[in-house]
Order: sequence, then structure tokens, then C-alpha cells
Amino acid sequence: MSSPTDRPPARQRRRTRATRARILDAALRELGRNPDSSLGDIAEAAGVARRTLYTHFAGRAALVRGLAEDAVRAIGQAMADASALDAGPGSGRGAGTGSGPGTDPDLRSGPESDPASALARFVLTLWPVGDAYRTLIGLAPQDLGPDHLSELLAPARETVAGILAEGQRRGVFHTVVPSGPLSAAVEAHLLALLGTVNAGIWADDGSGAATSALIAAGVDSATATATVRRLRDPGRLPAEFTGRSVTFRPEEA
Repeated sequence: MSSPTDRPPARQRRRTRATRARILDAALRELGRNPDSSLGDIAEAAGVARRTLYTHFAGRAALVRGLAEDAVRAIGQAMADASALDAGPGSGRGAGTGSGPGTDPDLRSGPESDPASALARFVLTLWPVGDAYRTLIGLAPQDLGPDHLSELLAPARETVAGILAEGQRRGVFHTVVPSGPLSAAVEAHLLALLGTVNAGIWADDGSGAATSALIAAGVDSATATATVRRLRDPGRLPAEFTGRSVTFRPEEA
């Protein structure tokens, strides 16, 4: 059994976490600027010695894995935020079941909600996370293997597939293809849009992506635009969900 003296002081643990976060932030910046950036470049950008970087990450793959782990946490946090919004203030119920006082039925993603609003809100909520970690789209296949990006996106993919299936059942989305292929198509579409942001040829706060996702799912342009505009109204969507960049760190949990 370890004694209290075996554990590093709290101040040291905080310093270690802060250094790790600084390295990961620098990695996102440098790898986004140049995917071939060396660990030395990243260490310099983070303001740490290269040996300090290796203390936290054994190599490039470990560093990219650290970014992926942060992205998973950020996606989970964003989905939890969306679930809290689904439940509505005072509902006391989980995601997709909110019906208590103060719950706007257009802002829920459960069976009582409008699937078009649910899909648009989901894209608006997750877009800042994707925007913050879009560098991983290119890095994950080469540094972590072809299946890692799929694992990273799995929770979001399941939610979108459920929304699309419900929308097709209600006649909100087209049924030209089944919900599974439609979900894959919408996902590829959104990843491609993130890729254009990463390439510097487009900028978006999530509104364009959400509108485009609705149109891809079969919603007419005017309705898609109106739906997203309504959800982007600060009076309808909390400020923390509107166009911010998200970087989630374990010490913030």
C-alpha cells in the first residue's frame, strides 16, 4: 500500500498536466500548419525541451494518440451538453425524453422532437469540436491506423444514424437510400467540409454545415435555412453551443 509520500505533490501534478496540455495545444497548431512537423518543432512551439516532450509522449504516434484521446473527451462532453439541452430545464429526464416545463420540443432529439431540428442542433453542437480537432482527420489514418478515425467518430455516428432513421420514418428525410448509407453519406459530407476548413478555403461557425447536412438528408433549402437560423438564435441555443472552439482537458473535468 502506497503512503502519501509516494505520491507527487498536488502542485507537481498540476504542473505536469499543464505541460501536457501545452504540448498538445502546440501539436494541434503545428500539425495543422504542417502535418510533417517534427517533435522538435512541436517541443519548441510548446516552449519545452524535447526530452520533456518525450517524458509525456514516447513518439509521434503517442502524441497523435493523445490528441485523439482529447478529441474523444471533447466529443463526449459536447454530446453530454446536447443531452442536457435535450432534457430541458427542470425536466429531470435524460436525453431524448425531455418534456418538462421549459423544454422546447423543437430543441429535443428524442421521439417527440422534430428530426430536422435534432440533426441541425447536433451538427451545431459538434461542429466546434470537429473544427478544433480537424487536424486529426488527416493524421489518424497514417499515425494511428485506418480504423482509429472510425472509432473516434462512433458515438456521434450512432446518434446521427438514429436521428436519420426517425426522420425517414416520419417522412422528414428522403428515403432514396436506407438510413445506414444516408448516415455514412452525411458523415462523409461533414468530414469533407471540415477538410475544406482545414485547407483554408472555407470558414464556418457550423451554420453552413448544419444547413448543408439537412439538405443532404432531403430537407428543402428554405426549411433547412430557417431551421438552422432558429437554432442559432442566442435566445434558443445557449451561448456555450454557438461557434466556440473547444479544447477539453482531463484536469477540467
